[in-house]
Amino acid sequence: MVKAVESEQKAEPPYPNSKYAWYVTTLLLLAYILSFVDRQIMSLLIEPIKADFGLTDFRIGLLMGPAFAFFYVSLGIPIGWLADRKSRRTIVGVGITVWCFMTAACGLSRNFGQLFVARIGVGAGEAVLTPSALSLIADYFPQKQRARAVSLYMTGISLGGGVAYFVGGPLIAVLLTMPPFMLPIYGELAAWQTAFLIVGLPGLILALLMFTVKEPIRRGLLAVKKGAGNSSNELPFKDSMIFLFQRKKAYLSLFFGMSVVTLVGYTGFWNAALFERTWDWNIGTIGVTLGLAALIFGPLGANGGGWIADFFTNKGIKDGPMRAMYYGVILTVVTNILYPLMPSGNIAMVFYIPSILGGAMASACGAAACVHIAPNQVRAQATAIYWLIINMVGLMLGPPSIGIITDLLGDPSYLKYSMALVPFIVGVPAILLIAWGLKHYKAAAEEAEAWAEKA
Repeated sequence: MVKAVESEQKAEPPYPNSKYAWYVTTLLLLAYILSFVDRQIMSLLIEPIKADFGLTDFRIGLLMGPAFAFFYVSLGIPIGWLADRKSRRTIVGVGITVWCFMTAACGLSRNFGQLFVARIGVGAGEAVLTPSALSLIADYFPQKQRARAVSLYMTGISLGGGVAYFVGGPLIAVLLTMPPFMLPIYGELAAWQTAFLIVGLPGLILALLMFTVKEPIRRGLLAVKKGAGNSSNELPFKDSMIFLFQRKKAYLSLFFGMSVVTLVGYTGFWNAALFERTWDWNIGTIGVTLGLAALIFGPLGANGGGWIADFFTNKGIKDGPMRAMYYGVILTVVTNILYPLMPSGNIAMVFYIPSILGGAMASACGAAACVHIAPNQVRAQATAIYWLIINMVGLMLGPPSIGIITDLLGDPSYLKYSMALVPFIVGVPAILLIAWGLKHYKAAAEEAEAWAEKA
């Protein structure tokens, strides 16, 4: 155990007003929705970008995955360290500003290299959001309500993807029928470039709102001994990492189990191309159908997962958040294997919908499970490491793996086989890993409960 830390014994003031806490959570949710719109709009633009720049599926996979992930994952830990010490609302506001400008910059790209760099910038801005947001939410809500609040925030994944499809699909369909826009100095804009500009810049209003949010009192602190009887609330980075390493079985089963879910989820960047190539759906129909499914069933899965996790916790099931995540993982892995292989797009949707439910449930409960067993000084750093691992695996391997396999198969129409094969290969080991980690997570949760009782 870390010898330098002990439970803080001071009584804490009441939690913030519930209405205000939910207001801040809603703002963070809107930011998360915006982040997914800005990162996922590219999935609807695969074919026109390929045509304009002469790209292979593999290079498209690089734009959707590694380019975005480069700073998105590498900045996570330093941002987490900063968020555990400085104003989280300011960090989020700056991040939103950066990624909105860089999304607009994607629309000004004239070649693959410029687009790759702009995508790196989008990832750099978005890297600040979730570690700071989850740390804020954990300080706004008591433990018995926290999973539901985290789950609401995590609906941003499916809501953002849904909005990107539902609004972006018809928008792009209209833009493709219109004459090219002319931008002063720059010149002619293709339809896909205009789409990036339209979705990128409005988020600056949300950035301004984030600067008005009140920083909550930091809770669930560990005291760091400083000589004879003196203590400080700040936990050195080295001790934070020791703390996490001593609970490695709980954290690694959570981190690497969810990394596979993220990998499977990011293969969904190819869904628009799948429905277009395999079942000959047009981009407008794809956007409305997939977007509506995500908007309805994503929040149901995420909030349902949060409700189940809180129900387990209130019933005394110590590993409640991770157990709820485990059920979501099983559902999403199985259905992601099946839906690309269906004989028609309509039948594929029957299996695609439960994949949304399971993925949203797993994502929401995975984030809740991460903050559930971490003290305040480690919370954003633990979340950053969690995000680092799951996105390193998910973004670096998910979209490119589909592109590589499809290129190797030698026929773009074989995309459906690539999208079924990847979740099959990685899904079963993930399910087994999480099952093994439940008992270790339970022990860590019991320890975290003891801190709360002493505080």
